[in-house]
Amino acid sequence: MTSSVFSVVFPVLLVVVMFGLGLGLTVADFTHVLAVPRAVLVTLLCQVVLLPALCFALVVGSGLGPDLAVGMMVLAAAPGGPMAGVFSHLAGGDVALNITVTAVNSVLAVFTLPVVVAASVRYFLSGDAAVGVQADKLVQIGLLVLAPVASGMAVRRWAPASAERVRRPLWTVTLFAVFVAICSAILPQVTGFLWGLAAIGLLSVTFCALSLALGYAVPRLARIGHGQAVAAAFEIGIHNSVLAITVATTVLHNPVAAVAPAMYGALMYLPLTAFSWLVRRRVRQARPTTT
Repeated sequence: MTSSVFSVVFPVLLVVVMFGLGLGLTVADFTHVLAVPRAVLVTLLCQVVLLPALCFALVVGSGLGPDLAVGMMVLAAAPGGPMAGVFSHLAGGDVALNITVTAVNSVLAVFTLPVVVAASVRYFLSGDAAVGVQADKLVQIGLLVLAPVASGMAVRRWAPASAERVRRPLWTVTLFAVFVAICSAILPQVTGFLWGLAAIGLLSVTFCALSLALGYAVPRLARIGHGQAVAAAFEIGIHNSVLAITVATTVLHNPVAAVAPAMYGALMYLPLTAFSWLVRRRVRQARPTTT
């Protein structure tokens, strides 16, 4: 798939993904912050501050190439998505917290994602690549995130029945499209650097596992309940890979950087499934035995 096709396909796919996210949100999801302020604030702290710092330490420590390092940093700054709520539900987490954090973080990403993108490009790349991240491209990132979400919320607000009918089929189509997008980002690079793909694959699994651990441990240290900590873990461990791929290919014009979020999107289900199994096992063991 050529870069010209990337520049058309991925923005369209991202609009569909973010529009579908908006169909599942209401204004109440934002005001729910007032009901659980500490859980939301701690989760956002992990997502916005600790997670990029963790990713930066991993990519620098592993000696990852500059393009892939930028791709990993863009991924780390990307907000979560509906899959966090799905895994949270399966593991007995507080799904309402997932919905609230996803809603708030989708808006915050308009400001935080461009900052991380610009800083990462300037640190890992040089010359024209660093100069190319100008204000208009940072605005472009914000529009890619916010406009489709706001449109989806408007449809849900003014046509709730239609939104509910469309949301589930759209989610199914989106999942398939995301799978195709991830494959299309990885496959063109296979013949170029197999060892690099193996390295980014291992780093992706490691980053996801550490993100889940961070997302659970920090809320628990802040005396937040188990269910909300589980929700926070999945919110932090799952990232919007399509958004990261779109930024890498259409804003940075760097298809190699897109390999990192694509690989993460393909492999994150291994640690996610393992973590979900561990959480369910812990809950079963904690239940009192009846006679």
